[in-house]
Amino acid sequence: MLFDRLKRFLIVLEGAERGSPAAFSPGQAVVGRVVLELAAAARCGALRLRALGAARVHWTESRSAGSSTAYTQSYSDQVEFLSHRDTLLAPPDNGEVTVLQAGRHEFPFTFQLPETLATSFEGKHGSVRYWVKAKLHRPWATVKKVKKEFTVIEPIDINTPALLAPQAGAKEKLARAWYCNRGQVSVSAKIDRKGYTPGLGSVSNMCVCSAGEVIPIFAEIDNCTNRAVVPKAAIIQTQTFIARGTKKQKKSVVTSIVGDSIAAGKREAWHGRALKIPPVGPSILQCRIIQVEYSLKVCVDIPGTSKLLLELPLVIGTIPLHPFGSRTSSVSSQYSVTLDWLSSIPEQPEAPPEYSAVVPSPTAEQSLAPPCRGELGAVLEGPFFAYIQEFRFRPPPLYSEIDPNPPSDGIRPRCMTC
Repeated sequence: MLFDRLKRFLIVLEGAERGSPAAFSPGQAVVGRVVLELAAAARCGALRLRALGAARVHWTESRSAGSSTAYTQSYSDQVEFLSHRDTLLAPPDNGEVTVLQAGRHEFPFTFQLPETLATSFEGKHGSVRYWVKAKLHRPWATVKKVKKEFTVIEPIDINTPALLAPQAGAKEKLARAWYCNRGQVSVSAKIDRKGYTPGLGSVSNMCVCSAGEVIPIFAEIDNCTNRAVVPKAAIIQTQTFIARGTKKQKKSVVTSIVGDSIAAGKREAWHGRALKIPPVGPSILQCRIIQVEYSLKVCVDIPGTSKLLLELPLVIGTIPLHPFGSRTSSVSSQYSVTLDWLSSIPEQPEAPPEYSAVVPSPTAEQSLAPPCRGELGAVLEGPFFAYIQEFRFRPPPLYSEIDPNPPSDGIRPRCMTC
């Protein structure tokens, strides 16, 4: 039998590290090979390859149709992102089989990923997966299969105006207990931008950061109640699964910090309280049936009543924030701006010239009449009226408080009421 002689049958993808799947971005080429190692010569049929990528969701809900009747409602949906087929070893046209000799045989393959793909994801009610599967056929025998998964990471650049915009908000709550008014609690918070990058490991072929960013939180909590309150901040991940017009959500706390207790009638301010982002998957915003969103929640625990919650949106990206120097250089190179003229500016401004140095004396003034054509020679090639002369104006008269043109005594002053 063939499979008694088959020593190794596997798929190798370029760029894959030992023990971890290969990672690609949309639009890249996936290059690999199918390795077939035989202990002895064997007759083989066809070797076919298929690459697939899809998002799938599934969950069930219990419904009640009466006091004694219950049933289970199932929700499922699927979106296909990738489907590629290839034949690496085709059977001969005469209907015979191919005989492979003992030893190692490699069958290379390559295919292009689509430009629009969702990031690989594993959730409670759904997943986004990509894989390559090879099938080895032989007449009158079962098909031998091998499967290799790979990761796709959709690039999300946080260096865009929408993700660089600051996020801020404010909320207040009136604390009540047993119809008694205990005062008001208010909170206002702000973060520098909307987009951040997480702490990710080194992923081959991907432009991602290896250390998680820190979110500096600027907040002010005003406790006007008669009891102490405790401020907290957390990053919340929200997974949304959609099927047949119904949504199923799962929320989890990614990381959190707890502030100091604020006494009654006191106020506390956070001046850039640090909240580090741990290794988490990036946001998934463009998939029709699976969405992964993040938010920063600042809450205040108020004894005897519900919490005061303030939520600010976040986007977890894959391309980190550019350094200031590189961003400045890229902008200057884009617009070809030269700043050499700055070096010629003196440190101290020079005094303005005297008026007499700019305007010559009346004896040295040239006549305002245009020059004769003979004086110009061959300088003027166009019409004579196109000649533009440089004018030099005389200095203004000296200032005097005596009006040189006084009004005549015979002129009757006009009545302003007429």
